[in-house]
Amino acid sequence: MVTFVAMLKRYFPILEWLPNYKRASLSGDISAGITVGVMLIPQGMAYALIAGLPPVYGLYAALVPNLLYAFIGSSRKLAVGPVALDSLIVASSLAAMKLANMEDYIAMALFLALLVGVLQLVMGFFRMGFLANFLSRPVVNGFTSAAALVIAVSQLKYLFGLELETIGTFSTFSAVLQNLGQTNFYDLSIGIGAILVIWGLKKLNRKLPAAMLVVILSIIGIYFFMVNETDVHILGTVPQGLPAFVLPKFTTSQLVIALPTALALAFIAFAEAMTIAKAVEQQSNDQYTEPNQELRALGFSNLVGSFFQSFPTNAGLSRTAVNVEEGAQTGFASIISAIIVGATLLFLTPFFYYLPKSVLGAIILVAVYGLIDMQYPRQLLKQQKDEFVLFLITFFTTLLIGISEGIIFGVLFSLVLLVYRISKPHIAVLGKIKGMEYFKNINRFSEEVEVHDAVLMIRFDAQLFFANVQYFKTALLKEVDKKGEALKYVILNAEPVNYLDDTAAKQLQTLIVQLRDRGIVFKLAGAIGPLRDILKKSGLVEVIGQDNIYVRTAEAYADSLEKVERTAIQEKVSLQHKES
Repeated sequence: MVTFVAMLKRYFPILEWLPNYKRASLSGDISAGITVGVMLIPQGMAYALIAGLPPVYGLYAALVPNLLYAFIGSSRKLAVGPVALDSLIVASSLAAMKLANMEDYIAMALFLALLVGVLQLVMGFFRMGFLANFLSRPVVNGFTSAAALVIAVSQLKYLFGLELETIGTFSTFSAVLQNLGQTNFYDLSIGIGAILVIWGLKKLNRKLPAAMLVVILSIIGIYFFMVNETDVHILGTVPQGLPAFVLPKFTTSQLVIALPTALALAFIAFAEAMTIAKAVEQQSNDQYTEPNQELRALGFSNLVGSFFQSFPTNAGLSRTAVNVEEGAQTGFASIISAIIVGATLLFLTPFFYYLPKSVLGAIILVAVYGLIDMQYPRQLLKQQKDEFVLFLITFFTTLLIGISEGIIFGVLFSLVLLVYRISKPHIAVLGKIKGMEYFKNINRFSEEVEVHDAVLMIRFDAQLFFANVQYFKTALLKEVDKKGEALKYVILNAEPVNYLDDTAAKQLQTLIVQLRDRGIVFKLAGAIGPLRDILKKSGLVEVIGQDNIYVRTAEAYADSLEKVERTAIQEKVSLQHKES
């Protein structure tokens, strides 16, 4: 019984926090829930436009997934709903399918949410949360910055009031430039005014629901002051009522086409959510988020959400930040925000008839501006040039080729970079610090250390396996050749080496024999438990010799020097005997 209850709490974290809910948390949860709910309304509609969907689908995506996550999400402060980046991936994927009409387009967007949900659930139950670690920061930053530019370009047609049917970042940008003469200056003026008002209100007080205030003001302005409704591009009729239950429709060929995008979305969304969750927990010193449960929660939210006309959703950075600022303590804040969205769908959608599309475009432009980090690539250029190249590859692949390709290329190149690094890890030739039993790299601390011609000490800063053992052998023999005939002992400081595979064991055995043939004794120092076990199982202990394996590097060095001096004394005595 105890085990069953523990399992229920693991899969439904609300059973953990709800019975222990504190009254002191209520005011913060209500405040955060209302504020985020108000944010979700304009953001949801705007992000639906990015995805190429009617605005009401943004409200559907802000309702059911957000509500479900409150029950099963392990993070107590993430705000789930439609986000700009995922919406863009949906748009780029569905555009490539060249669907016949809007009905088919909507059906595929819902199916994509279903497929993403299934994949995330499978990943969660198979405990594949560790996969998020393969998205390095340069990849995420390069991808996000490029995606922000792609999103911004996609909204220019709404800002300028242009009727464009283009696909692709550069084709859209080119079309906007070519059609500037047809700019609707009412739309442009309203859009620019909305951007300025949002920025101004945010500078005045970051807690103000700037986007919602702009939406309300623009609707009032259009309703009372626009004589001719055709002068401004407005949303028109927004369906009223909660989303109906609908089974997503798809064909086998569409499943095959959608699968790569769904995989990318499932992967990216999870990594993004975990990044946001961990950042929030570091600030508040909370430890709730469990990666595999997050996968299950996001997956279930997307899966069930697809049956209620939701396109793929994820945790939103800006909404989560507001959630934290307003004092959210539990998932009850998400329940409140879902209620706000539900009430809007039931009673307020007729008021959005007069909402200008340029206002939604302005909201998106302001939101994505914060996604572009100009400081980080400069920092990489100064400190890590290889990771700067990784950033550039991800950025330009995303910008020039496509969203899915950008993340795939970024991950693949980061793996190539990882393989390169582990195949050529850092190797240090050590010298003893004068008057102490510690050792340092002679290339970096040449004046502080002492070296002996008869002893070569090497530290290998990685595990030894098939990909780098040849590099290790080459580097070591190169140092041996530098020492010349005076060299009698080679000491490997094995403290950083935690693994030795079969290929490396065989190569190491060959190396030891090679050195022995040249009159050089190989010694091993500082091997940790797992490595010592491998040495015994592989038979290397016998090859090296038990007497040549030491717990501490200082012992191996001292013993080697003692033997060198003893040999020198014996040779001197022998020479004196011959002379006499």
